[in-house]
Amino acid sequence: MAIGNLDGLGYRDATVVLTGGASGMGEAAARLLGELGATVHIADVAEPKVACASYTRVDLSDPESISAATAKLRELGPIDFLFPIAGVPPHAVGALTCLQINYAGTRQFTEELLPAVKDGGTVCLVTSTAARGWLHHLAENLEIVALDPRDVRAFYEANPDKLRDGYSASKELLTVWIHQASIGLAQDRRIRLNAIAPCATGTPFMEASAQHLGQAFMDAYPHPLLGRMPSAEEQAWSLLLLSSPLNAAVTGAVLATDEGNVGGMITGALTPSYARPN
Repeated sequence: MAIGNLDGLGYRDATVVLTGGASGMGEAAARLLGELGATVHIADVAEPKVACASYTRVDLSDPESISAATAKLRELGPIDFLFPIAGVPPHAVGALTCLQINYAGTRQFTEELLPAVKDGGTVCLVTSTAARGWLHHLAENLEIVALDPRDVRAFYEANPDKLRDGYSASKELLTVWIHQASIGLAQDRRIRLNAIAPCATGTPFMEASAQHLGQAFMDAYPHPLLGRMPSAEEQAWSLLLLSSPLNAAVTGAVLATDEGNVGGMITGALTPSYARPN
């Protein structure tokens, strides 16, 4: 879609650091940010195709790679917006590496870049409808969130029964960490920390997942609002609208961008066959 004058959103001339910019929602977000006048710096394991001010290679499964990348990216500060939104499905890399990338690595990347985020800046991540059970596992999630992210892999190696599929656990942990960490960031530095929680979305991530999950799963997945999967660009707009300084009072929020799926399941308005209990 063509973008008119949307300078009021607050991205014109802003310095943005984003992970996941090589594909999917991250690529869509990077493209939109560029069109909105931001200076976009992408960190990813793969080189992005979208235009950006700089590319830094980072492997979020490797704590040393993360530290090397964040040391370089901190030199860009002050950073106005930080979008650590890279993610992988478990069947692509295995459950433990999935959790390492989606939660431990993403959290380490975020925390190591926070010193370069300006006071009053914004950080926004991506969780998932797969995190809908975070309250059911709250005590366990709080135990793991209390760990240094570099120690998370060892915890799961010692407690493999707690890993589940890796993906749902990773997104639950991100959700709990956001709710918890947002308060200190708000009080100390007026930084807002939020996330969007998408449903199945039309990205390469979902295309690969569909092959693993099967056609029956995909056919049963409800799309009550759009009648189809949202596009990567539609999800990217939600990310950017939530993160705009216009939402000055919003922090610690996980915005459901899921066509009503989780709320519908909780209230019984939706009873999709794919929604097996965690």
